[in-house]
Amino acid sequence: MVEELRLPLIDGRVEAGFSGFPSPADDFIERSLDLNEQLVANPISTFFMRASGHSIVSEGIHDGDLLIVDRSITPTLGSIVVAVINGELTVKRLDNQESKIVVWGVVTWSVHRLKTTCTR
Repeated sequence: MVEELRLPLIDGRVEAGFSGFPSPADDFIERSLDLNEQLVANPISTFFMRASGHSIVSEGIHDGDLLIVDRSITPTLGSIVVAVINGELTVKRLDNQESKIVVWGVVTWSVHRLKTTCTR
């Protein structure tokens, strides 16, 4: 059983540019959000893993990222997958040359820390 953890969700979107100042009226919590609801479609077949290395940075996955991997999804060409190669798990983009590898699961999300002074 996955435990529910609800966190505050601020209504609206956060501007990522320098086009204005936020309104104090927008500074209220509309509802709460459970990340399991947002990120985990199939709890019984979903696992968290840590990425290691830099071979898939071009796909947006960095060393130390938290990967959310769903074993119930059928991979298609272009999917980012966790595959078994030479008895070890590795993260790859599934392409024509790699369509014969053993796929352990499909990566559905990658969560990575931004470069900050936070040490957690």
